[in-house]
Amino acid sequence: MALLSWIIFGALVGWLASIIMKTRRRGLIRNIVVGLVGALLGGWIASLLGIGSVQTFTIEGFAIAIGGAVLLIWFLRRL
Repeated sequence: MALLSWIIFGALVGWLASIIMKTRRRGLIRNIVVGLVGALLGGWIASLLGIGSVQTFTIEGFAIAIGGAVLLIWFLRRL
């Protein structure tokens, strides 16, 4: 059940990050991947800065995950 929760979380985060960054629609799988990788990236950066983590489904964790996903999309555009 936890895996399904993370997949839904990743899809939602990826979808919101793509709206924020005004990307073209790429599909559900891409949103899930961007959301999950963005959550990992955001959680890693937040833990380095001592801000928080994305270990639980909270507003703080959600914001960190969206920030990481937006950063990931920005970085991929620069490549």
